[in-house]
Amino acid sequence: MELTPDDTILFSIAGFGLNATIVFTWIVMALLTGASILITRNLRPDVPPDRWRTTLETIVLTIQGQINEISARPDRRLLYFSGTLFLFIIVSNLLAIVPGWHAPTASLSTTAGLALAVLVAVPLFGIGSRGLGGYLRSYIEPNIVMLPFNIIGEASRGVSLAIRLYGNVMSGAVIAAILLSVAPFFFPVVMDMLGMLTGVIQAYIFAILATVYISSATATPEPQSGPAEQTAKEQT
Repeated sequence: MELTPDDTILFSIAGFGLNATIVFTWIVMALLTGASILITRNLRPDVPPDRWRTTLETIVLTIQGQINEISARPDRRLLYFSGTLFLFIIVSNLLAIVPGWHAPTASLSTTAGLALAVLVAVPLFGIGSRGLGGYLRSYIEPNIVMLPFNIIGEASRGVSLAIRLYGNVMSGAVIAAILLSVAPFFFPVVMDMLGMLTGVIQAYIFAILATVYISSATATPEPQSGPAEQTAKEQT
């Protein structure tokens, strides 16, 4: 039994083997891009929305609402980034009900790549919001002693993101394979439903954590008030 789609070589091009992770990642990207182009090709105010456009608008507005609840400073760029992560992961996981499908998120290379994208996005959003000096200053808050701990904490976020998503998706596939070998006529429907639910939850958790990390990097620290201001606050 293969634990990761990286081990499945589907075909070779010019001597380079293309495994299932690469091929099915391309398929997901093509599906998302094609669906977006088809749904938004007549995106004009004078054209009434059809059911596909309504569905897409509902998805986008739902994601935007979740981001606005988390982020102190809602940013449309954060909607693009976290929304893309969510859609890629959820489509990759939900297509697991298709026979022969290998979810790219069951590969550690894919989840590590997604986590690396978050690690790169955090300082970019932080510098864009607070400036280079303001963002670097956050690593020595509340004092310089916390510098190594803040750096370790930043790196551990990426590791936890990659391992959590990979472990949950891969373990679900392994458990499904074991149960199917035990009772092939009973467990398929149950495992498909359980896999879809797990896939949606994992996509939501990954996107929410990425939003939380970026929001914490872009948040402006509140200025410390003096004794007189603190006394006034206590009196009020």
